[in-house]
Amino acid sequence: MAVYTEVTDEELAAFVAAYDIGGVLSLKGIAEGVENSNYLLHTDAGYFILTLYEKRVEEADLPFFLGLMEHLSARGITCPLPVKNRAGAALGRLAGRPAVIVTFLEGMWVRRPDARQCGMVGEALGRLHVAGSDFAGRRANALSVQGWPPLLHAVEGRADEITAGLGELVAQELAHLERVWPRGLPEGVIHADLFPDNVFFLSGQLSGLIDFYFACTDAFAYDLAICLNAWCFEADASFNITKGMALLDGYERVRVLRDEEVAALPTLARGAALRFLLTRTVDWLNRAPGALVKPKDPMEYVKKLRFHQRVEQARDYGLNR
Repeated sequence: MAVYTEVTDEELAAFVAAYDIGGVLSLKGIAEGVENSNYLLHTDAGYFILTLYEKRVEEADLPFFLGLMEHLSARGITCPLPVKNRAGAALGRLAGRPAVIVTFLEGMWVRRPDARQCGMVGEALGRLHVAGSDFAGRRANALSVQGWPPLLHAVEGRADEITAGLGELVAQELAHLERVWPRGLPEGVIHADLFPDNVFFLSGQLSGLIDFYFACTDAFAYDLAICLNAWCFEADASFNITKGMALLDGYERVRVLRDEEVAALPTLARGAALRFLLTRTVDWLNRAPGALVKPKDPMEYVKKLRFHQRVEQARDYGLNR
């Protein structure tokens, strides 16, 4: 989350007037994340999140995202629920951008997750995969292996501005993953971005999942590999196998991995590391003027990728089999 597009008082009042949520009491920018402009909206009816979708999000994909949140909420997944205006539409336009108001979730995200929290995240991811199994919408993952060459092309001439040899590293890794990327794994709706800042905890329990704007149709095990990258490394980029074991055990309490998913996990984890290394490199080299947040450091994912390159089997991540 971040703020790229400013909203005037007049524009906001006219937009909110179309909803049955009372008048505006306050609007505060949320200075986290990198994708969209997000505000904490306080009205007579309570607190909401107002999101303005920026250029990286395709407007044609928004019905998928909003429909998915409604579907998951109806099946017991605690996530933001789009608020519809009096005309029955969840999606509108504000300050020249597609915009939506969603319900506010109580809780805080954790900066240094422990093994117990990793277990809860694994279980929540499994529940999300099961709950989304009958969702009718489909959306290709634009940031899977077929989407990485354009990202590499966008940065390969400048990647060494970040560190010497980075361009060669990502080119070689992409060439390898294109040769060995797993196909035909069990798939369905995945979150694809379930980082700690997208998971809320309250009173020691997981209280909700947010930010579904990378959600797509892809391999379930790839989503799990993203979470291993996001949740199970320490600040010094060392892998915490206790956290990995907790996350994987939590997931398998809900959905047991098939043998082919277990075998593919090291490759998928390498791919997940490369995906975030590439997008962080693009963001680092193309910093948006006026954004309230600093782009995330690509070098974190260089270190994680180096770890995955040495992994030979899922047991190295803590899979207890």
